[in-house]
Amino acid sequence: MDHLTKEQRHKNMVANKGKGTKLELLFGKLLWNAGVRYRKNDTSVFGRPDFVIKG
Repeated sequence: MDHLTKEQRHKNMVANKGKGTKLELLFGKLLWNAGVRYRKNDTSVFGRPDFVIKG
């Protein structure tokens, strides 16, 4: 059972960013500076992970 109103749920979902968060950008920068090459939001991998490191 949902305890939020339709308007509250909408406000929460709009505020929840799926891509490009500060933490994601910082982590990507750290990986890149460490020489780790990656792909972001790779659709070829099940589950849509934020980072994919192919070896």
